[in-house]
Amino acid sequence: MITTFRIIYESSVQALQSLSGNKMRTFLSLLGIVIGIFCIIAVKSAVDSLQDNIVSSFNELGSDVLYIEKQPWNEDPGQNWWKYARRPNPSFSDYERIKKRSILADEVSFSIFTGGKTAKFKSNSVTNTFVMGSSFELNKIQNLDIEKGRYFTPTEYHNGANKIVLGHVMANELFGAIEPIGKSIKLFGQKFQVIGVLKKEGESLVNIMNFDEVCWIGYNSLKKFVNVKDNNRYVGRSLSVKAKKGIELPDLKDELTGVLRSKRKLRPFEDNNFSINQLSMITDMLDSVFRVLNIAGFWIGFFALLVGMFSVANIMFVSVKERTNIIGIKKALGAKGSVILLEFLVESVILCIIGGIIGLVTVYLTLLLLSSITPFDMQLSVFNTASGVGISIAVGIIAGIIPAFQASKMNPVDAIRA
Repeated sequence: MITTFRIIYESSVQALQSLSGNKMRTFLSLLGIVIGIFCIIAVKSAVDSLQDNIVSSFNELGSDVLYIEKQPWNEDPGQNWWKYARRPNPSFSDYERIKKRSILADEVSFSIFTGGKTAKFKSNSVTNTFVMGSSFELNKIQNLDIEKGRYFTPTEYHNGANKIVLGHVMANELFGAIEPIGKSIKLFGQKFQVIGVLKKEGESLVNIMNFDEVCWIGYNSLKKFVNVKDNNRYVGRSLSVKAKKGIELPDLKDELTGVLRSKRKLRPFEDNNFSINQLSMITDMLDSVFRVLNIAGFWIGFFALLVGMFSVANIMFVSVKERTNIIGIKKALGAKGSVILLEFLVESVILCIIGGIIGLVTVYLTLLLLSSITPFDMQLSVFNTASGVGISIAVGIIAGIIPAFQASKMNPVDAIRA
């Protein structure tokens, strides 16, 4: 055991001497290792961070929720556009029918969206405001956190009271440092009392709606100011259905299909005139993109590592040649071939680990920079760090095995004479 540690120590010293003695040669040789580790681990870390962001967004939006709309999410908007445009919009009557007939649904919510409005508080105003009017259940479906104040009461909702919940950004733009709760803003030419402010959501890859900039009122309040009839093309509509605990989404989807086909009086041979979407449709599309990025990063990194591996192998061949006399003396004094082999193998691995560490540090700094200029938190995980070190060790073993084996098989007499 002591001998092994001594060999590792001496090989490490020799590797560092090789670095300091032939700086340019060693730098160019390790450059392939650095680039290879950077390409593989940087892409993997970025993809992992984005996937974590998606999972977090799913938890906020509700991964057990189905969205009933005119067009499926997993198709190009240009495909069959006319077919989907002719479909009827999700309606309040659809919401009422599902709420009445569905056994598997835990909560059902209907929302109307409109824009181009102006919200005012004293001298402050926000134009092109995003206004949402939803049925009472939306808060239970979307898991929206209210940072200040409260949600609508059932009485306020049913009576269409002029109460409003503001998104975090909207509240800051209108009120600044002033406490918004209890104050009134003007919207649709009417006064609305602010009863709540939503917690900041930030950017997300799968945010269907950005609630940071929303003016959220009850559906019964919105319909007093906006034409919510199905023929109004200037408002958006969304029908959300949350599954009961333990209910699989495919089962709920089948039930909703039956309820809506019956309500819309579709004949058995007629296609559905609605689409039932779920968030996994978005992830399926993103997964294919992430898969391509991972593969591209791997192959670019692989070829860079291949170049680096041959470069390190070249260094090791040179090192064996330069130390031929020393190898002969060691073998003449009784050093076993396995000891010589281990000595050069460890030296090769140490060189590659140094290159790998430089690559990992570069990855960390790059992810730190990306986190500061994008809304996504990019992190270098322990697993990816360990993977980078593991790849470096593997490359070091492959690069050093032939030179090390050559050194271990030298004839001591011939080596001393060389």
